[in-house]
Amino acid sequence: MEHTGDGHYVVISGRRWRATDPAVPEDVAAALRRALMAARRDVGRALRSGQDPAPARARVQAAKVALGERGTPWWEQTPAERRARWEAGLRALGSGAC
Repeated sequence: MEHTGDGHYVVISGRRWRATDPAVPEDVAAALRRALMAARRDVGRALRSGQDPAPARARVQAAKVALGERGTPWWEQTPAERRARWEAGLRALGSGAC
């Protein structure tokens, strides 16, 4: 995967996407990615069954914020703010990897 020179973004098919915060410990990042993928599956399931996808989309948002891919850019946060962000995400998503 190609990163921009500053490491803040990954480039996929010529498009920039915010990179995951490199300070997130790998076990925490893995737990957050599992929660993210489960939430994405739930969005699709809700859409296919005619249900409201909003609760699943909120979980996608929570996981993306916890990973540093949305919300306040991780490079503008202090180390304590970054840790608080991913810990809050774990609590909100019910993942216990912290």
